Amino acid sequence: MKGRHMRILIFLFASVFVCIGGWTLMYPSSSDPKNIKYVLWKAGFYKVNVDAATTAMIGDPSRDKIVLGKTKAQLRDRFGPLLSPAEASPYLRGCYQNSPWKDRDVFFIGQSSWMVVFDSNKATNLVLVKGC
Repeated sequence: MKGRHMRILIFLFASVFVCIGGWTLMYPSSSDPKNIKYVLWKAGFYKVNVDAATTAMIGDPSRDKIVLGKTKAQLRDRFGPLLSPAEASPYLRGCYQNSPWKDRDVFFIGQSSWMVVFDSNKATNLVLVKGC
């Protein structure tokens, strides 16, 4: 009976190893929201570079769940620095100045083009700033 349990355990570990290896080979790009590192980061099990995470968010249909409803402190813990429009790049600052969110409480996630709109210290909108 003991040998049978050992074979089952080895089979399970091998299956998990093959699945993770296959997943890694199928989605090798760090900018792919199906990349295993990004998926694990979303679940809170892995640390990724903020630039890689914000790039992968572009193709992630459930990216709002990562941000909306969170406080500024929670987002800083997840992404690192949040930049005010004054601290953002000139391009992003110009986009902000000409946007419907001009007089709102907004921050940019690091150096990315993701702008987070806050109401009462809770994220209520996630905007990808492009083509302004």
